[in-house]
Amino acid sequence: MNAVIVEDEEFAAKRLTKLVGELAPEIEILANINSVETGIRWFKSNALPDLFFLDIQLNDGYGFDILDGMDDHPPVIFTTAYNEFAIRGFKYNGVDYLLKPIVKSDLKTALEKFKKNVTQNGRGSTENLEHLKQLFHKEYKHRFMVKVGNQFRSFNVEDIAFFKSHEGMICLYTHGGQSYPIEYTIDQLENILNPIHFFRINRKFMISVKAVVEIHSYFNSRLLLKLLPKEEEQVIVSRERTTNFKKWLDM
Repeated sequence: MNAVIVEDEEFAAKRLTKLVGELAPEIEILANINSVETGIRWFKSNALPDLFFLDIQLNDGYGFDILDGMDDHPPVIFTTAYNEFAIRGFKYNGVDYLLKPIVKSDLKTALEKFKKNVTQNGRGSTENLEHLKQLFHKEYKHRFMVKVGNQFRSFNVEDIAFFKSHEGMICLYTHGGQSYPIEYTIDQLENILNPIHFFRINRKFMISVKAVVEIHSYFNSRLLLKLLPKEEEQVIVSRERTTNFKKWLDM
């Protein structure tokens, strides 16, 4: 059994290759492709693999562009930071749809679906379609209730600049510079906030696009951000999230 990975971020491609090797050592990775142009050329001159890992947004276009140029293609596991492509992904025989950064347990589930589908009929199931529909139509949190003294206040997500983890506590920071502790983890926030408006840049910060004032290159392929309201601590986009952060801002 073999597979091809299409991913324009070298770190993400290497990590996915490593995870596949750990979870499904019987799958041989034939190629790591980093662009639409290279992908089209590769598939014109090589036999189809059994499985296709496809990043949807590439530097020179969309992964869908590769599929559109093929008469036939193998089952696809889509990988991307944006879930608005989920339903379109299913149109192209999508086995599953993984949001980046990829969680090992999610990849394991996707590979199990692929193996099951190959055993049955090689095609996606109704269950897969329902999963993707749920992802696409997911309801995100609109407001947060916080305790202020003996009272409670409600903040719309539009009023929130960023969330920060500090000494085991998560605080909500408003655009006006106020901060309040909330009973959520960063992992939970990443799951309940709309990824169009909020992005997790590292283990400590989940930021709103409206809070980003300046972006500077930083060593080791990272980015240094200036936020508003001003944050005294250095706000750094981790290396593995830099590419997706740029795409999130449409840079």
